[in-house]
Amino acid sequence: MNRKRIYEILSNNRENDTLSKGFGIFIVTLIGLNVIALILESVTSIHNKAPEIFRIFEYISVIIFTIEYILRIWSCVENPKYASPVKGRLRFSATPMALIDLLAILPFYLPFTGIDLRFLRILRMMRIMRIAKLGRYSQSIQTLNQVISAKKEQLICIVFILFLLLIISSSLLYYTENEAQPDKFSSIPASMWWAITTLTTVGYGDMCPVTAFGKVLAAIIAVLGIGMFALPTGVIGAGFMEEINQNPKTMTCPHCGKEIQS
Repeated sequence: MNRKRIYEILSNNRENDTLSKGFGIFIVTLIGLNVIALILESVTSIHNKAPEIFRIFEYISVIIFTIEYILRIWSCVENPKYASPVKGRLRFSATPMALIDLLAILPFYLPFTGIDLRFLRILRMMRIMRIAKLGRYSQSIQTLNQVISAKKEQLICIVFILFLLLIISSSLLYYTENEAQPDKFSSIPASMWWAITTLTTVGYGDMCPVTAFGKVLAAIIAVLGIGMFALPTGVIGAGFMEEINQNPKTMTCPHCGKEIQS
């Protein structure tokens, strides 16, 4: 099997390719089993009953994922974007999906770090968007990318305003509550935790104002937080409507066979 054929199987860019579809189903199933194993392994009672099974499954999975990663790096030069043998492979290895592939196997080869990074295998679930035949789902992701790209200036402006609101809120509460609660509102960075939980309407209750002026400010900030987080929702929602209107769907009439725009 030559390099081009391997690239076609791995990238699933050839229609009606049974081998490519079968490989996609196999990888998705293996990813799902890895996530299930990772969850079950965290339960001590289950892990203690069959630790060897989890270990063997880990070895088999890492071997398969490693071979897949190496083959992807080796065959990526078949794509014109990564045609250069060295630079092309380096560019491909720096793409988000290739980095996720690497993070999925790297923890196994770096046990000496002392950090349990096995949970990063869950990120491999993102591969479903690329190798599974979920056309509608994939189209939705593409539409979301187009909306975010079209509205990036407005979204960046909203993020900047939210950042300013965070700074102002934490500063006001620090100067208002520091004397009454020096242990909780000890500094502006410490007050940022309260500002974040309030602006996001989470409000854990571990930090709250006790002075009258602090409570008034907190109420105003909470209301502003609701309004500010509604802004990006409105921008993205409007972007979706514009995208849908620009690309209307077409249907075929079952009686006359003519195309109908919806």
